[in-house]
Amino acid sequence: MHVLICDPISPKGIALLQQRPELKVSVLDRKHSEAELLALVSDVEAMVVRSETKITRRVMEGAPLLKVVGRAGVGVDNVDTDAATHLGVVVMNTPSGNTISTAELTFSMLMALARKIPQAHMTMKAGEWNRKMFQGVELYNKTLGILGMGRIGSEVAKRALVFGMRVLACDPYLTKARAQAMQVELADGLDEIYAQGDFITVHMPLTDETKGMLDAGAFGRMKRGVRILNCARGGIVKEADLLEALKSGQVAGAALDVYEEEPLPKDSPLRAMPQLIMTPHLGASTEEAQENVGIEVAEAIIEFLLHGAVRNAVNLPNLDVKTYAIVKPYLSLGEKLGRLLAQLAPKRNDRIVVTYGGKATDLPADPITRAVLRGFLAPIAGRDVNQVNVRSYADNLGLLVEEIKSAEVIDYNEWLHIAVYSGDQKVSAGGTFFGSHNNPRIVRLNGQTVEIVPSGNIFLMNNRDRPGIVGYIGSLFARHNVNIASMSLNRDEAGGRALTVLNLDSVPSASTIEEVRMDPDISNVRVISL
Repeated sequence: MHVLICDPISPKGIALLQQRPELKVSVLDRKHSEAELLALVSDVEAMVVRSETKITRRVMEGAPLLKVVGRAGVGVDNVDTDAATHLGVVVMNTPSGNTISTAELTFSMLMALARKIPQAHMTMKAGEWNRKMFQGVELYNKTLGILGMGRIGSEVAKRALVFGMRVLACDPYLTKARAQAMQVELADGLDEIYAQGDFITVHMPLTDETKGMLDAGAFGRMKRGVRILNCARGGIVKEADLLEALKSGQVAGAALDVYEEEPLPKDSPLRAMPQLIMTPHLGASTEEAQENVGIEVAEAIIEFLLHGAVRNAVNLPNLDVKTYAIVKPYLSLGEKLGRLLAQLAPKRNDRIVVTYGGKATDLPADPITRAVLRGFLAPIAGRDVNQVNVRSYADNLGLLVEEIKSAEVIDYNEWLHIAVYSGDQKVSAGGTFFGSHNNPRIVRLNGQTVEIVPSGNIFLMNNRDRPGIVGYIGSLFARHNVNIASMSLNRDEAGGRALTVLNLDSVPSASTIEEVRMDPDISNVRVISL
């Protein structure tokens, strides 16, 4: 079996692969273009990359024997995972190998930022002696705001506490109990971080929600003289706005390891800012991290090719082929239910309960629960969360996960029910299949009977049960060119409180939703995307 190593990885990782007589290992000595790769992959069954080589759909289509792509690192942006899934290619990554390296880089940047070490170094190299120019600040008793308390954010917090810093953490899925155990304070939201943070460091994935979140508006709500760090993902900090905040003194200094465009253009105005410390994406650039991810990806490739075991898969549950075919419909339904509740539940949750009923009690629960969690956590975790690491991700946030196999007899032969708890608050949804496993439906929403196709755009509202309200909504949407694909209605009693659910062909505009909300008999208007 031919394994092609496209980017440099640890020699120990290469040696592990070469030691297996079943494997033929080829190591490329430079980055290859798509066209060059196509000439090399006709007999390749596994490819190993870091961040340089792009594994596109065309490359995978040109490799008919390809079974697996291993990424020596966390992100898989350079691998077309959608195409890989379609073509039956497993994509694996190494989610834990660079945690310590990135945390240490962040803290090194924090110290350098506080004491202006790089700037002082450059003047010394130039023959100067300017002590007064480089007066810094102590870390002791300063407040460090951490945005995102995953693996790396948690490691940064540990180091900050040792230096006597007050750590204020903002993570919508970190529970109060978990925060207390980590000896950090849990912020109520971003504004508390902005108002109190002397230093603010980012440790979140790049998602639609986090892209550009540190912009002019955010900087304006921060303490004057705040210092910003981003060793996570380029694009979370809006660089043009950071530039202006540095010029005005609103932001006293910043340290960046990642950028909106990489490599950073030579003419970038960021390069001219003396208050800005920059490194060329060095988060995982330590001997230990590269050795760890190299060994980790090699072991994963070996186990998959020789034993069929799936480890750290981004696009496939850890199941054998036969079981996967049986469970696959529930994986999709579970992820949709999780995604639905992520958009309905409060931001900070304590517990999620996954209940299996009827024939579903005979299924392996773990991969389905993982699919539910992936759907629930994906809006904030993005691609960093997958079937393999999702339980540890939830555990790190203090989210208690319970699985129940119920003997309760209800109207469906097989069903899945998810409940999310935040203190005394609860949101829930249940699903089943109509006729075949190709026809899923959401049949319970917060205890009320519904019939929702779990895909596309879903409009939800509570309303007083009055004559004409369905016609009113239909006419309003028609005026705004929004087509209703299907409708589900439920009420507690005639003239009482009703739940209206619509599957829509497009997302209504904000002004359309606002017009709906103006009706005094309508409340809790939401548009959910599945």
